[in-house]
Amino acid sequence: MTHLQKLTKPVALLLIIAMTSLTWGCQTTTNAGRGAGYGAAAGGLLGGIIGSRSGSWAKGAILGAVIGGAAGALIGNYMDKQAAEIDRNVEGATVERVGEGIRVVFDSGILFSTASSTITSTSRYNLEKLARILNNYDDTNVVIEGHTDSVGNEQSNQLLSERRAQAVSSLLRAYGVSGNRLSAIGFGETRPVATNETESGRRLNRRVEILIYANNELKRQAQTGELRM
Repeated sequence: MTHLQKLTKPVALLLIIAMTSLTWGCQTTTNAGRGAGYGAAAGGLLGGIIGSRSGSWAKGAILGAVIGGAAGALIGNYMDKQAAEIDRNVEGATVERVGEGIRVVFDSGILFSTASSTITSTSRYNLEKLARILNNYDDTNVVIEGHTDSVGNEQSNQLLSERRAQAVSSLLRAYGVSGNRLSAIGFGETRPVATNETESGRRLNRRVEILIYANNELKRQAQTGELRM
C-alpha cells in the first residue's frame, strides 16, 4: 500500500504530460543538437523513473517525452532560445535545459513569505516577465510543481505546496498565459532534492518548479519542417 501511495503523484504528473501531448544566479545549457539523438516510444514513463531518482518527476518525464531526429533538433533550438530569454530576464530563477524542454526553479523563499501562498510584489514582477516570454513562445505546455521541506505537518506541507503551485499558475494566467497550457500540482515534502537535515538542504527543497515542453502544434510544425526560429 505504501508503494502505491508513493506512485500516485508521479503517475498523475506523467498523465498530465501525456494527455496534454495528445489533445525544469541562472544556469542554461544548449540541447538543440542533443535532441536529434533521443528516441520517443515509452520515453515519458522511463523519464519519470529517471526523475524519481533525482527528486524531480518533471525533469525525468521531459527527458523521456521527446521526439528525436530532425524534429527534435528543431524543438531543441526553439527551447534554447526561450531558455536564454528566461535566463536573461527573469531574476531569482535557475534555468535548465532538459531534453527538449526547460526546467525553471524558483526558491519558495523568493516567491512567498514563510508558510504563505501569497506571491510577493517583487516576484509578481518576475513572473510577469516569465509570462511575457511564455506568450512569445506559445506552442508549449507548462506544469507548475510546488515542493516543501519536511519541517512541520506532512498534510499541511502538502496543502501549502498545492496552494503555491496554484498561486503561480493563477498569476501566469492573469498575465495572459492561456489556462489550457497550465497544470498545477503539489508534491509537499515527498520530492526532496537535498537533505532535510540542514538549513541549506531544506532551502533547496522549498521550491517551485516550472516545466515547459512542446505541445502538439509545435511537434507538428517541427515534423513537417514548418518550424522556423
